[in-house]
Amino acid sequence: MAVTIGTPNLEPNMSNGSVGVKVAQLAKGQQEAEGEIALQLIQAAQPATPTSPVGNSGHNVNIKV
Repeated sequence: MAVTIGTPNLEPNMSNGSVGVKVAQLAKGQQEAEGEIALQLIQAAQPATPTSPVGNSGHNVNIKV
């Protein structure tokens, strides 16, 4: 079986323009979803603000033995 470049089966059927529009809408939705996921990942990777210690415990460490 030989396959040639000029066979009519390999040419896209563009007689129905709504298919291209639907594909573009799906691609846009996918990009928006991936963008949201990326933003959530970036926000999750940010370090939390450290809390200040409460009381005096742990502030003075005796290093002499």
